[in-house]
Amino acid sequence: MREHRQEPAEEAAISIRMLDIPASRVQDPRAQVYIVDHLKPGTTINRRVEVLNSSGESQEIDFYSGAASVENNAFAVPEGRTGNELSGWIRLKTATMVLDPGERRPVEVEITVPRKASKGERYAAIWAQVTSAKERTGNVTQIHRVGIRVYLDVGPGGEPPTDFRIDGLAAEPGIGEFPVVTAKVTNTGQRALDMTGTLSLSKQAVRAGPFTVTNGVTILPGQSGQVRIEVNQALPAGTWDVQAKLVSGIVERTATGTISLPVAAPMTVATSAGPSWLVYTVGAIALLVLVTLGGWYLVRRQRAQLA
Repeated sequence: MREHRQEPAEEAAISIRMLDIPASRVQDPRAQVYIVDHLKPGTTINRRVEVLNSSGESQEIDFYSGAASVENNAFAVPEGRTGNELSGWIRLKTATMVLDPGERRPVEVEITVPRKASKGERYAAIWAQVTSAKERTGNVTQIHRVGIRVYLDVGPGGEPPTDFRIDGLAAEPGIGEFPVVTAKVTNTGQRALDMTGTLSLSKQAVRAGPFTVTNGVTILPGQSGQVRIEVNQALPAGTWDVQAKLVSGIVERTATGTISLPVAAPMTVATSAGPSWLVYTVGAIALLVLVTLGGWYLVRRQRAQLA
């Protein structure tokens, strides 16, 4: 039986990124790293992704689309080349290519929604994969893959709204010496959320942060998830004002409150209501780095990465 094992990142190092961003989503940081769109049944779109071989040797790379889902507030992909409805709508115009060290090349992606497709949001991933030869010492194959998420909503009319609320802040001791501030987020819109954001603290003239969200959380419509932010800086004891700015796409929400340091046990942060309107940012949010994009996804003993 063929066995898969985890492969160090420096061996067969490849990466993948978006090249084409729709003009209507140029200010959306999610659209800069994912394929995020709303299409009517019977519509076809074309996008391009770029693959880079940053290793020191030539790499033969396979391209394919696969299934994805949102489970337990995480964007999940199955092992191997398992497909779903959306992955069946995706056609990669290049199946295999060989890249020399340092070489990069675009790959065209076509998504065609059938005319009878039902309404709703679907999830998939576009993969670039390198498979090594078997080692002399045994029947072992190493697989390294990187991918781009696809969030596609299908339905007539305009795109469904994206919205969320922050239901409260809390604090708890962290694994090390630093505390963790958590925020409960509820998806009140009709599209999945990918939460990013920052936390800032102040105590009179002293400022700390901003500290970035440390866990990647994807939240389905109508569901809630917990966003974690580690305060990875030693701070003096006392009462601090805190401000959490959380973002998904171009939608931002803010919650403020006070926290007592040090945090010896889980506690609720005294909070005040944030703004009740949508904040559409142009420059700052577009430059935010989405934490969930660079993470490694490990399936059994196979290593995969979603860009």
